[in-house]
Amino acid sequence: MRGHRCISSRQPDNSESETEDEESETMRCISCKAEYGTREAGTCKECYEEASETEEELKQEIEDLKAKVAFLRFWSPLDSITRSHGGPCYTDVVLVASSHDGTAGPPVPVPAHKAVLVSRSPVFKAMLENEMEESRSGTVKISDVSYEALRAFVNYLYTAEACLDEQMACDLLELAEKYQVKHLKAYCEKFLVSKLNWDNSVISYAFAHQHNAKLLLDTALSLITDNMDKLTKREEYMELVEKDPRLVVEIYEAYLSKQG
Repeated sequence: MRGHRCISSRQPDNSESETEDEESETMRCISCKAEYGTREAGTCKECYEEASETEEELKQEIEDLKAKVAFLRFWSPLDSITRSHGGPCYTDVVLVASSHDGTAGPPVPVPAHKAVLVSRSPVFKAMLENEMEESRSGTVKISDVSYEALRAFVNYLYTAEACLDEQMACDLLELAEKYQVKHLKAYCEKFLVSKLNWDNSVISYAFAHQHNAKLLLDTALSLITDNMDKLTKREEYMELVEKDPRLVVEIYEAYLSKQG
């Protein structure tokens, strides 16, 4: 962040009046070199606004980092097990993807620790701590997901990191919603918002509506209502009219509200 400091200087003045001395004293902004009287703020408006914006950006970055650290520090029994045995704790559950994509051969299992899954997801907690099939067999079958997405999902539960493109972000957001991993859902949603444009806004709006992604939903809706003349002629918009007219009604209600 660029420094914004001010230094005082005296202008030549033959008056001996204290009031005149105060009025003649100026402050010089090091950033833009402008001079200001002591009765003013001591810094120029432009530098003050720039510093305030930078401060807000840093605060947001700090909050994001705090959320990530809090997620990673969530207590897991795995920590105490590892310390007590003086070595690694071996995996005790596997997750199996079933994408129905016609891939030949048996599905490849993704190994994990029950303790990690339970600590990260209330759905896994209910599944693995009770006498359910997954708890007894040590195998969790997850439908309609690719092996790559499932592997990325499990990796995120350990590291809070993921390499995203738009498709992977959508896949992980679906998994995050299904298994109630809020931190991952927010992470993917922010990524999708950053990739949002008027060309993909209709598809993104429908996806966000389906998966309760409010930030993406609101951002996409705003983009749609700003470009109604373009979007109503697009193929994906016509498909939405046929498949889910209820969403089209919501779009028009938002558009009319903005116009009014």
